[in-house]
Parts: sequence; structure tokens; C-alpha cells
Amino acid sequence: MIFTLRPWQISDIESLAKYANNVNLTTFFTNRFPIPYTENDAKNFIEIAINDKPMLKYAIEINGEAVGGIDFHPQTDILCKNIEIGYWIGEPFWGKGIMTEVVKQIIPIGFKRFDVTRIYAKCFGKNIASQKVLENAGFKLEARFENIIYKYEAFQDELIYSVRKQ
Repeated sequence: MIFTLRPWQISDIESLAKYANNVNLTTFFTNRFPIPYTENDAKNFIEIAINDKPMLKYAIEINGEAVGGIDFHPQTDILCKNIEIGYWIGEPFWGKGIMTEVVKQIIPIGFKRFDVTRIYAKCFGKNIASQKVLENAGFKLEARFENIIYKYEAFQDELIYSVRKQ
């Protein structure tokens, strides 16, 4: 399936709310992510994304519609040579290999635009799909922290994957 990474636009409010308002999607998100996810939530997020300098948040567009996103999260202080990524895609697009290709496409962007030597991502221990995305995109498992995530009244492991600048 063909996708485009592009800046978020105000015209994406409806599609962002449509795909982000899904409890199945948020199972592996932090609790800061609102559910239900409203058009007002989408508007607030997009306004932040548009004002990021440099651009940190990218929409994933398929068939003219924003169906997910991938973000850079720069680190500071002694971690300043690292940048975290976070990503998601709407449930109708799960299991199609799209997110692996999105992550592969974002890696060179991260190393070119930011003065970093390591790009990393965290995922829940039970999020096998996200683990496969990262592994298939060339990330290596660096660490497993046992039972540190607490969501829905249960503990889970946190996994950290990274790719290093060659």
C-alpha cells in the first residue's frame, strides 16, 4: 500500500479523530492519550504539530487521508545525541507492513535533520506487532525492563529498541 509522510494540516482534523478514537489503538499508548479522542483533541494536536520548529510530527497519508503518525522526541542534557520515535496507524491498516516501511523511511530523516547517533523506540512487552515493526526496520533490542508499565490494572514489560548511525 502506498503512503506518504507529510506535515500535519488543519484539514486532517476529521481523519485524525476518526482513526485515533479507537480503544484498541490506545491499548499500548500512555494514559495521556485521550480516549475518546475528539475533533478538539485532533485540532489541539495538529496546532502543536504545525508550530514545531523543526518539524517533529509527520502524518501518514494513504489515499488522501491522514491515517496515522510518527513523531520525533528529541532528548536533552546527557542524552542529547539520542532521539526517540513514537508511531501509530489506524486499525484498518494493521498487519499490512505499512508501519515497518514508515519507520524505515523516518530513520534517514532523523539522522539527517538532527545531530544524533541513536534513534530509539519504546514498546510494551505485549505489543508483538510493534516489536516486529522495529525489528523488521533494522532496530535491535537493547533492554527489557520487567513489569514497569502499569496499564489497565496489570503490569507489563517495557522494551527499548534502537538503531545507530553508521
